[in-house]
Formats: sequence, structure tokens, C-alpha cells
Amino acid sequence: MRCLILLIFFTVSVHPAWTTQKPNIILILADDLGYGDLGCFGQKQLKTPRLDAMAKAGMKFTQFYAGCTVCAPSRSVLLTGRHMGRTVVRGNSTAPIVIQPHQSTLASVLKDAGYQTACIGKWGVGTPDNFINPNDVGFHHFFGYINMWHAHNFYPEFLIRNGKVVKLQNEAAQRWKPFQDPKQPMAGRGVAVKRSEYAPDLFIEDSLAFIRRNQKHPFFLYFAMNVPHANNEAGNKGMEVPDLGEFAEKDWLGPEKGFAKMIQNIDRDTGRILDLLKELKIAENTLVIFTSDNGPHQEGGHKADYFDSNGPYRGIKRDLTEGGIRVPTIAWWPGTIQGGGSDNAHWYFGDFMATASELAGVKAPAGIDSESFVDVLHGKKKVRKNPLYWEFYEKGSAQAVRFGKWKAIRQPMFTGEVELYDMSNDPGEKTDYAQSRPDLARHAVSLMEKMHEPDPNWKVRGKRKK
Repeated sequence: MRCLILLIFFTVSVHPAWTTQKPNIILILADDLGYGDLGCFGQKQLKTPRLDAMAKAGMKFTQFYAGCTVCAPSRSVLLTGRHMGRTVVRGNSTAPIVIQPHQSTLASVLKDAGYQTACIGKWGVGTPDNFINPNDVGFHHFFGYINMWHAHNFYPEFLIRNGKVVKLQNEAAQRWKPFQDPKQPMAGRGVAVKRSEYAPDLFIEDSLAFIRRNQKHPFFLYFAMNVPHANNEAGNKGMEVPDLGEFAEKDWLGPEKGFAKMIQNIDRDTGRILDLLKELKIAENTLVIFTSDNGPHQEGGHKADYFDSNGPYRGIKRDLTEGGIRVPTIAWWPGTIQGGGSDNAHWYFGDFMATASELAGVKAPAGIDSESFVDVLHGKKKVRKNPLYWEFYEKGSAQAVRFGKWKAIRQPMFTGEVELYDMSNDPGEKTDYAQSRPDLARHAVSLMEKMHEPDPNWKVRGKRKK
């Protein structure tokens, strides 16, 4: 009898510790945030106390790469787990080239694993000819902008909620009225003259509400911010915020004041999510990852070097040098991630697929370019086995590959001269080893040729070498 009582006590007392519960996953994606824009990644002028604290309590990834150097293809890599040579959306385009319902995404994998899924903010994965693309590819809930041009306008006339148009109290300037038809390819783009409802504020409130609704069972929240991207249509007044706060009195150019306030708001909103997780007592069962979709922009009057947004790296958005694709990344998971750690191995957006699949206890989709970094989250050392690959179809085209400590860039694709850099001691990409290491240059070219799969939707200038 005593043994039975002890057995019952032991079972009850240890059950919470050994029961495997699928963790919630929150992916916070800033838009055009540079590697050097956060204090914990070297920013000196702008303060990001909540993100710095998140990094101190969690882990920084110092060699984490975006899927591409511009918005739409980078998000396609993130969602599909396929690199730029094989993903669905390979550039910013008005053509209706989008992820299709039969194609696996982070959301569909997690939805099938029993998660409630939401995308809130900027979809921007191509230009769908309908409003239900996010809901068609795995998201139970969507609220935000469907196309990337719409996301430029921080005070839009409308947003989309689960396939339906939601009218807001904002009004676009007369010259932009033709774009306010939701059925247009670049629907919603423009500049507001009546500013009542600031979309980024609506998105954080909807994200918090989603967490509250789903706190009792596993959920995946993809919080895709549209800041600090600029409203390109507004020219030098494109860094719009409801107020400049403490930055109003700074001796800075107007767009830089707006940029600084956007960074402050990103920091604040990330902190609000972390605070809510603690309030609901689900923080220890929630992995939160913060990152950016590409390097810093130079739009809307903002200059990337004003606050040294690319940090120690060369290039900005639309470059395949490190400044265009290396992004600040933080992972936070109380009780699992040891605070204050830093992982220096190279990973990229496509790896979210394998990582999320492992966390959910399901098999990752076949045919992806993804490796799990779950071991890293648990404090183990792990090195990525396969090369990383990027393509870019603008500015005459370019491609890049990272293999081990080496990185090669070729511009234009297929026909350009190869540049070769040793990332272990030259992350600023100042010394080109292509001439002194022709063997590695040839190897890089062979990888580029192998990793590019032709797609009739994405034409490349020039022809592949045979």
C-alpha cells in the first residue's frame, strides 16, 4: 500500500516536468531593420532597452541571414523553407505569383500539428489576385496588408481581415485615390491626408488579442511589422509616426526623427508581447524570435549611415554583401534558453521550417532547404551542414553563396566575375580572394550553378555558362 501511495505521489509530482508540451512560437519580423539598429548589436545613439533585455535573457544570433535582400522573396524563403534558387516568390513583382494552397508553409505545417496560427501585419509575399492568400496557406487568422505597396502607407484607407476589406478612418490624398480600390494590383499604396488610425498600433493590439484568445493551446504568431520601412510614395516625409515624442527636440533631420521613433516603437511593442506572456504565465512554454527581413533601407528621407544602421558591414537593402542580408536576431525562451548567450554559427530564414517542425514534433516537409537549430536553443553547439544561397533580380541581378567560412558574390548572375571573402576574419568583405584562391572561386561557381533552379516566372538577364 505504501508503495502504491508513493508511486501515485511520484507520478503526480513529476508529471508536469516530463510531459512534453508543444511550445508556442512567436516570430516577430521587423521590416528593413539593419544589423546595427539595436543596442545589443552595437547601436550607440538609439536606445532599445526591451530588445536589449530580451537578448540578455535569451540568445543573440550573430550570423543570421535573411532569405533575400528585399521584402517579398525574403518572406517567401522564410515561409517555405526553400532558398532563393528554389522558392516561389523570387522578387518584388505586381504579377500574381504567390505561394499556392498546395505548397507547404510554416503556418500549414504548424496548423496540421494542432497549432492556432496567425499572420498579423505585412503579408507582402508577392501580389495575390485575392484577399485570402494567407488564409489559404495555413493561417487561421490574418489581419493586415496583402501586398507590399499597401504596406508603405501607415495610415491606409483599409486593411484586410481574413479575406474581407476593413475600412479605416484614414483618407488617401486625391492623387492616390485610384489605388484605393482593393482589387488593384498595388491596392492601398499612397499617402494619407487624413490620419486617424496608425496601422502598426492596430497590429500590436490584434497580436496581443490573438495571444490572449489562444493561451490555453499551442499557437504560432507571425507578427510581421511594416516598420521601420518607409512610405516611399511620401518622398522625404516617408518616416511617418503618430508623434515624435522625445525626438521632436533633437537636432536631427525630420526623417531621422521619425526613424528613431519607429525603432522605439518596435522596442516597445516587442516588450508588450513579452510582458503579456509573463502575465499569462505561458512565457516558459513560448519561444519568441525577433529578426528583420533584410538590411537597412535608404528611403523616405532616411539615410542608412545616419545611425550606422548596417553596423560593421558593407552594403544595405538590395545588396548581397553582409549589410544587405545579415540581420539582428534574438531568441527568447525562459527556462530553456540560457540567458546572455550568443551563437556565432551561420543560419538563415529557411531554417525556421525545420526548427518549427522539430519543436512541433512533426516531420518537416520534403524537398526543403532547411536545417533545425533547436539544439542551439538548448545550449548545444551545432554547425550548419549545407551552403546558404541567395539571388537578387534587381540592379542587373546578383547571386551569392556562403559555404563554411567563405562567401562568394557574382554580379550579374551567371556571367559576372566572382568575388570571394573569408568571413572568419573579414566580415566587412574588404579583401577579395578570388584571384589567390581560384579553386574556391570555381567551387563557389559550381554551387551557384547547382543551387539555381530555373523558373519561367523569374527571368534572369544573361545566360548560364555551360
